[in-house]
Amino acid sequence: MKSCVVIPARYKSSRFPGKPLAKIIGKEMILHVAEAAEKAINRNDIFILTDDERIRDIVKKNNFNCLITSKNARTGTDRIAEVINDLNYDYFINVQGDEPLVNPLDITKCIELKIKNPSIVVNGFAPINNWEDFYSINIPKVIIDKQNYLIYMSRNQIPGFKSIDKSLSGLKRQVCIYGYNKNDLNFIKKTQNKGFLEEREDIEILRFIENGRKVLMFECDSSSISVDVPDDIEKIIGAFNG
Repeated sequence: MKSCVVIPARYKSSRFPGKPLAKIIGKEMILHVAEAAEKAINRNDIFILTDDERIRDIVKKNNFNCLITSKNARTGTDRIAEVINDLNYDYFINVQGDEPLVNPLDITKCIELKIKNPSIVVNGFAPINNWEDFYSINIPKVIIDKQNYLIYMSRNQIPGFKSIDKSLSGLKRQVCIYGYNKNDLNFIKKTQNKGFLEEREDIEILRFIENGRKVLMFECDSSSISVDVPDDIEKIIGAFNG
């Protein structure tokens, strides 16, 4: 069973236009992500998916595979669904192009978990380590059951606190590593319109939950930081510099 890593990279992010090409220590962010993926899987099995020639040119100049997708893909997962018939793989590990600190071991973990659970979508989570992340609408919060299946995900603060005695213990956030197969992605192609929950939360994994599909969550390295707005770049540089 063959696996690949697919990295969606859209230029026109509403909160950070040109995000994949933002420089971090002299290198474009999309290259940091691709090089991290290469520590988990062969370079030939990594594909950057973009709708922008500027991103394509940087990717190809650095000898990574790149496929041009349409400009109207509503989410990264929709972008992947466009190309599944062009890629001869059984499993597609979606690593977001704005996760330059992604841990290669988490990519490997996602591949292994998807192979063991081929009919179930897989997604990562990590503990929330500070209140700023908990209250940020840019960071999806995660609620799982005792078997690690996703119950719900929200940009709002979940779970709520009835008591004023608050603790970070048990709070979780999403890490954008997903495990799909062709059936999962064909489901996305058939349900291109966002549902009630996905439209309001702007969290693509909710399309599966809203349609009764299970999502198995797995714990990732808590040091991963996604880049949502320009100010996040300074956090990433700080993390790279130790």
